[in-house]
Amino acid sequence: MSVVFHPTYFPNIAHCVAMLKFGDVIFEVCDNYQKQTYRNRTSIYGANGKLDLNIPVHYTQKHRQLYRDVKISNTDKWQDLHLKSLESAYRTSPFFEFYIDDLMPLFQIKANYLMEFNLLCIEKVFECLEWFPKISKTEAFLKDTEHFDARSLANSRKEIQQDFKPYDQVFDTKHGFIQNLSILDLLFNEGPNSTIYLESQKLTL
Repeated sequence: MSVVFHPTYFPNIAHCVAMLKFGDVIFEVCDNYQKQTYRNRTSIYGANGKLDLNIPVHYTQKHRQLYRDVKISNTDKWQDLHLKSLESAYRTSPFFEFYIDDLMPLFQIKANYLMEFNLLCIEKVFECLEWFPKISKTEAFLKDTEHFDARSLANSRKEIQQDFKPYDQVFDTKHGFIQNLSILDLLFNEGPNSTIYLESQKLTL
């Protein structure tokens, strides 16, 4: 069975649990863009707790705009800021040095379109996890689908609470375990064991 997702920025744990569980991944690429979702946001574990990294975009609610047409605003050097935030949060994690060289090009290229950039990030995540799923993209918006529909996982405003098992996090002695962060949090802390962890988790939808 296939699973349908909105491409998000460095998907969170819930997204990756679903991707691994179903194997065949369909990306919804024909939807309208929505603000306050994980389309342009990912959450990491910083020294002060949960930290959202947001990609600035050119978007107005006056006119509906397809997600694939949304452009990134590169006025501010957001990629430099995100990289510095990752370095600050994870430089002492067990596997930061193991993965950061592979991830670095994503923070150096000129990113123009949000969806295009997110798909590049997801592709790199698959490489790091050594996953090789069958990937396809929608040709029209899937209002109803026979596939497993995980598109709701992109909604950060009505996020479904998950109950994932704790794993070691850099600042967990300060703030405890934080659920459902970016897959980068798991990668930097668990490395090659990330897939084993994801396989053992149950997903709530």
